[in-house]
Amino acid sequence: MAAVDLDEYSWDTLVPYAELAREHPEGIVDLSIGNPVDPVPAVVREAIAAGADAHSYPQLDGTPALRDAIVAWYARRRGVPGLSSANVLPTIGSKELIALLPLLIGVGPGDVVVYPRAAYPTYAVGARLAGATPLASDDPAEWPERTRLAWMNSPGNPDGRVLGVAALRTAVARARSLGAVLALDECYAELGWEGEWATGRIPSVLDPAVCDGDVTGLLSVYSLSKQSNLAGYRAAFLAGDAAIVARIREPRLHIGLWPPSPVQAAMIAALGDDAHVAAQKELYRARRVRLAEAVRAAGFRIEGSEAGLFLWATEDRDAWESVDRLARAGILAVPGHFYGTHFLRHIRFSLTAPDDRITAAATRLATLRE
Repeated sequence: MAAVDLDEYSWDTLVPYAELAREHPEGIVDLSIGNPVDPVPAVVREAIAAGADAHSYPQLDGTPALRDAIVAWYARRRGVPGLSSANVLPTIGSKELIALLPLLIGVGPGDVVVYPRAAYPTYAVGARLAGATPLASDDPAEWPERTRLAWMNSPGNPDGRVLGVAALRTAVARARSLGAVLALDECYAELGWEGEWATGRIPSVLDPAVCDGDVTGLLSVYSLSKQSNLAGYRAAFLAGDAAIVARIREPRLHIGLWPPSPVQAAMIAALGDDAHVAAQKELYRARRVRLAEAVRAAGFRIEGSEAGLFLWATEDRDAWESVDRLARAGILAVPGHFYGTHFLRHIRFSLTAPDDRITAAATRLATLRE
């Protein structure tokens, strides 16, 4: 299936509302795309500068030091011991991996790719690029026999929902009964806010409590865009079943999907430094508290949002109406229409705005109740 057969890029439909929001006397407050705005940590900038003399082609598999850093990070931060370099692979961001994974593992016409009911579009795009059938479902019992790849996302984008150990165990069992690959997008796992996730570790699909130490058929996908402000670096990686990793590696080698060497050096630094991650989380925590208070006061009900970089909210009207009302107040948010057909009365607010713009958003939200 050619790329021209894909739907219109949904973000283009938001342009008129962005223009409307820019007409506000004090300018737009953009709470749409989850685009990091804080500085890249000094330890990472120093590492990429030191690695700038990159005259040779990079290593597709990552340098031994990078693979070791990924393995050590999974053990230290995700509670996943026992991985080796054969279980991990760096990628050029997580979006290209999500879009290409069905093709890379041989999914094709007649196969089904499952993804969450509230999900950003790339899971379905990947299915369509491979000629497979995309299916939005949160219930493993609903996954059909033809399922060959099941995507889950925890914490979720846009809804901030966290899947606990019991839910993940159920998904693992169902995927294995179908002979399907189960891939968990874990990109927001360092950003837990409420309930047990405020202090407890958000589980990985590779956690022994989930998979009993057997990673067969399982993949974990992670990005440094969120925890380390590296969206511009395109720094991500996967871990899991060594046989699947090897299968993915070969076509990536032919395509030329080699993470640049300076970025690999930066990833090593980011993965080895927990202090900047904790500091960044506290910045987001303060923004979240301020914005959530204002969103609720403006008449929205926040749902999910127990982790991650977004508030998932509704005022019980069509989301485009909410987007329009917000834009007239100078605030740009995203309608639930962008995330499937199941949440058309929801809005996603991003926490990735500078402190002064979050304060401005809170002030403007108050006018919606006047």
